[in-house]
Amino acid sequence: MKRIALLPEGSVSHEAVAQLLGGEPAELVYHKLISDVFLSTVHGKTDYSVIPIENTIEGSVSLHMDWLVNEVDIPMQVEWVYPSIQNLVGDREEFLAESGELDFARIQKILSHPVATAQCQQFIRKHMPQAELVNAGSTTEAIGIVKSNPGQGLAAIGTKLGAATHKLDVLAERVTDHDNNYTRFILIGKEALDKLPKPVKQMKTSILVTLPEDFAGALHQVLAAFAWRRLNLSRIESRPTKKKLGSYYFYIDVLESVESVLLTAAIGEIEALGCQVRVLGSYPSYTYQELISEVL
Repeated sequence: MKRIALLPEGSVSHEAVAQLLGGEPAELVYHKLISDVFLSTVHGKTDYSVIPIENTIEGSVSLHMDWLVNEVDIPMQVEWVYPSIQNLVGDREEFLAESGELDFARIQKILSHPVATAQCQQFIRKHMPQAELVNAGSTTEAIGIVKSNPGQGLAAIGTKLGAATHKLDVLAERVTDHDNNYTRFILIGKEALDKLPKPVKQMKTSILVTLPEDFAGALHQVLAAFAWRRLNLSRIESRPTKKKLGSYYFYIDVLESVESVLLTAAIGEIEALGCQVRVLGSYPSYTYQELISEVL
């Protein structure tokens, strides 16, 4: 049975990997910190790690991207998308008014992971502008803190699974600012999955390109290698190399397998320009609709 490292039980990562596996047995190993999720697979304690790397509202999760690029060298093996449905969680009895209705004005602090909090700003400003926002390592950790500190006016933003895990109430459902709030997850590991959840419709390859120097037209030359071969790029993002100020690499997602003749030729052309190219992984990419199609 494969062992998979991820953020705490009841987190969006937990919900997401359950969707990916689709009932296939696996041993889930929970960690409080994303660094421990990465290192668990680096040190061979687990076979895979679940990493959230991009969100509809907040964009890239910079910390996770930096770990993926600068701290570890483990290939991406599969990518999938899962809806980040956040809820307001707490002890319902603590926030009831005399009328028996919920009184959000009684909430003094809202705890959650900063990415989750950022996804719910409109709801917070409208219903709980008085509440202090407190960061936690994960949404599940936030819910756990609320559970351990009753009667102190604490609520958390997190998943229904997290609320059920800690036996707390969902005070308000779907409190994210946008209905189309999805998170992109990757599974990293040294070997490909033995069994994929669905037939592969779309392959994707993620690469890092570091320019030899900053000169006019350098990025244009790199992109031209993809463009004239009609290779579709779904994402391009610059990130600091951490070597010197003003030095960047480019993270690029190509909708093609690395085994493709066209992509192999494009990488060769880019390297001929003097660029460094690192392949982070070539893997199947699943949309949420593809993963739930059998259920529907």
